[in-house]
Amino acid sequence: LALSLPSEVYLAEFMPVVDPDALHSARQALRRSLAAALRNDFETLYRGLADTGPYRIDADAIARRSLRNLCLGYLMELDDDAVLDMCLAQYRGAANMTDALAALAALAHREEAVAEEALADFYARWRGEPLVVDKWLAVQALSRRPDTLARVQALAAHPAFTLKNPNKVYALLRTFSQANPARFHRSDGAGYRFLAEQIERLDTLNPQVAARVVAVFNDWRRYDEVRQTHMRGILERL
Repeated sequence: LALSLPSEVYLAEFMPVVDPDALHSARQALRRSLAAALRNDFETLYRGLADTGPYRIDADAIARRSLRNLCLGYLMELDDDAVLDMCLAQYRGAANMTDALAALAALAHREEAVAEEALADFYARWRGEPLVVDKWLAVQALSRRPDTLARVQALAAHPAFTLKNPNKVYALLRTFSQANPARFHRSDGAGYRFLAEQIERLDTLNPQVAARVVAVFNDWRRYDEVRQTHMRGILERL
């Protein structure tokens, strides 16, 4: 917990005018700096915390997995093939969903072909388990990749997603809009327009869920003038 940085959403609460791009850049710079300075410690911890016995769900085992996966997350900030191989090895050899998802989440931020292969493999393996597929949707909605909006748009048309299922809506649309500010709050307003289209369709199916999703626009006045203009236009349209 001490090594976990505050989220961009939390940090935004302390800004008089929210700047999603600056927040994202600053937080990522700090993560990369910590990863580089503490690499040896993170690698030592990561290897030392590996499960050597049967899978357990007691507090100690859960804590070990949590710290180990945090170390992996930091190490994956480094542009290093050895670390990428380490993450792939964890994904492919994971004996539990916690470790598999942690590795997949770290891979989802990367643009290498092996990351795409892991995402495709995970869906092929778990497509019959709706709650696990929700995790797959959320992992991609949280991605820091520059093309995340395009990916979320594609996932909105994917067979795994439907506006008729609130869990799917929360996993993809609410995760993207409320937990990935740097990619949702694009200065060109594209993220806002995409979400508005989904809300318009959702409102005819489940107005209560639509109301929860649209709440991301509640703080529109806290952003810069360009983003305010985009969001106000969306709210007036809706």
